[in-house]
Amino acid sequence: MGGVSGADAAWSDWPSRYLVEPGLWVQPFGAPHFAPGRGALFLDRDGVVIEDTGYPSDIATIVLRDSVVSVMREANEAGVPVVIVTNQSGVARGYFTWADFAAVTAHIAAELAARSAHADLLIACGYLAGGKPPLDVADHPARKPGPGMLLRAGELLGLDLRRSVMVGDKPSDMEAARRAGLPAGWLVGDGTFEQRADDGFEIHP
Repeated sequence: MGGVSGADAAWSDWPSRYLVEPGLWVQPFGAPHFAPGRGALFLDRDGVVIEDTGYPSDIATIVLRDSVVSVMREANEAGVPVVIVTNQSGVARGYFTWADFAAVTAHIAAELAARSAHADLLIACGYLAGGKPPLDVADHPARKPGPGMLLRAGELLGLDLRRSVMVGDKPSDMEAARRAGLPAGWLVGDGTFEQRADDGFEIHP
């Protein structure tokens, strides 16, 4: 994520800019320009980019994970697109609003910028079966393990998903990557994912 300008500080205005539908947030940072066919580094947010504190909506609780920030910085320097794809069921559950999510996003962007790192695109899915209307959608293709967020990022940035990788902390992250056609994923934390010998998708611990 790039730096946050004064105009971007009005977080309550962000939903009108970045919500492409009630439960799907698509936010580019800056004006990323990449040659078509680049592979990307896909990252989950909670538990990967930041510590997972359980539906984080207060910037005071946000802690970046240093090891992942370093990887993001290396990708930035190498010209590799960095894309964050995150399920945000807390919106559908009514735990926080998209404006709250925007404030957390701005804080994370500023903290990353202070460490010379950034994401180029963030996509968040707020749909959840049993959630509050209009977000009560079962099996929405954008919600991981669905591949929708990765596929949309591929279209927006002209990516070659077959040259991309996913870093996540849950099996749903790996399944989304597999369904999107990525060749490999790194599963961090305590998550487990069954390796399938027939599809060529490789899991790295």
